Amino acid sequence: MASVSSAFEQLSQRLLSQPSRWLVTGCAGFIGSHLIETLLKLNQSVVGLDNFSTGHRRNLDEVKSLVSPAQWGQFQFVEADIRDADACRQACQHVDFVLHQAALGSVPRSLADPLTTNAANIDGFLNMLVAARDARVRRFVYAASSSTYGDHPDLPKVEETIGRPLSPYAVTKLVNELYAEVFARCYDFSSIGLRYFNVFGTRQDPEGAYAAVIPRWTRAMLLGEEVSINGDGETSRDFCFVANSVQANLLAATTVNQGAVNQVYNVALNERTSLNRLFSMLRDVLAETNPDLRNIKPVYRTFRAGDVRHSQADIAKARRLLGFAPTHRLKEGIGIAMPWYVSQFTKSSLCGI
Repeated sequence: MASVSSAFEQLSQRLLSQPSRWLVTGCAGFIGSHLIETLLKLNQSVVGLDNFSTGHRRNLDEVKSLVSPAQWGQFQFVEADIRDADACRQACQHVDFVLHQAALGSVPRSLADPLTTNAANIDGFLNMLVAARDARVRRFVYAASSSTYGDHPDLPKVEETIGRPLSPYAVTKLVNELYAEVFARCYDFSSIGLRYFNVFGTRQDPEGAYAAVIPRWTRAMLLGEEVSINGDGETSRDFCFVANSVQANLLAATTVNQGAVNQVYNVALNERTSLNRLFSMLRDVLAETNPDLRNIKPVYRTFRAGDVRHSQADIAKARRLLGFAPTHRLKEGIGIAMPWYVSQFTKSSLCGI
């Protein structure tokens, strides 16, 4: 793929000379920390909100090490929970754009604890919507989810056709879209939802919510642990490198195309990779420097409750209305992320040596 999309390149140049104030919720998380890193490097003023329920201070520390002192000086951190309506209102003050990433992800977590998932993903989402509306922010961009497609069998997935939810998590993400649509209709409030498909990259927790299979398997291989696959391994996903998701967020927040607003978009590659193929890709990359890994094999388990069998996104709508153009395919993203994974997950680093 091209190294950078023309629409995003033009936007980046414009932002460098036209700083705005952004709020990123879930800023200490995987995707949120990449958003603040990109925004700070573009000389934007950024407020970050997180309660560290799934995010980590080390992610913020890493971002600090990757930007200049002057850029880091444009970052303000607020430790708070989106279930706190007052904290949401305060964080939204004088903000131009909200990138709402805070949520309790993970299908299994929602099956085990639907009440907490509902409180964070629906009550918290509504708190943020109300706060952003009252603060008159210019655009509210939120993390939607491919889980919204539920049991609908068609591939690739198109935004206008969904099925029945298969988990409490999927229900919460569908409700987010419904609330955003109602706020547009009732309050003329401008929002855009981004349905992420299995995002991966550096700073992703091996036990994290988004496509955790890649860092989890990589960690297991490096430590000589068992790699387990749920089902027969022919379950497939549309894996999306985090840089593509960052691009989609910034394009959505700043688009001047009114036909693009108050919509939801798939954020992915329109490619499908089986878990068996993914395992082989990760093993082969690691075996280049760890030859002992070349012959390892996975262990197959039962299928996991709430999981869809296949997932693949049609991204034509995002291309057409937002100018979205993914810059990294799966193999390219793995190549970029792997050195970071290795630095984090080797036995010596985990032992603090």
